[in-house]
Amino acid sequence: MSNTEISTITEKLLAAKKAKGVTFTDLEQALGRDEVWIAALIYRQASASEDEASKLLQALGLNNDLVPELTASSVKGLGPIVPTDPLVYRFYEIMQVYGMPIKEVIHEKFGDGIMSAIDFTMNIEKEADPKGDRVVITMNGKFLPYKKW
Repeated sequence: MSNTEISTITEKLLAAKKAKGVTFTDLEQALGRDEVWIAALIYRQASASEDEASKLLQALGLNNDLVPELTASSVKGLGPIVPTDPLVYRFYEIMQVYGMPIKEVIHEKFGDGIMSAIDFTMNIEKEADPKGDRVVITMNGKFLPYKKW
């Protein structure tokens, strides 16, 4: 898959999801995994166990011929491009504007290190607001201090 196109497997999985009329929340119930992780799996940013892959394919009404693809190690990230999708770009913009301030606050509170993207969870919630609904994103990653030797 190139960095600028959706893979064939992702297209197939999204088409099946749409045809079945299921949401990521529905898939969360079927797989016992978080909806954000399931979306990452569909977009080939995560790898499934054989059981998870089978459950996903069953929930989408697909046969198990895609299990090897879903269990293979994935290539993560968008690549060295600026995203053009408006919603994805806003996250890029947030990091461009607030990335260094976030880094400084984390270092002040925890010391010199990083937040893990491996030991990590994310929740996406909808918060009603009379001025327009709000997107609430909670990222929770383990702090990893840099090692001294």
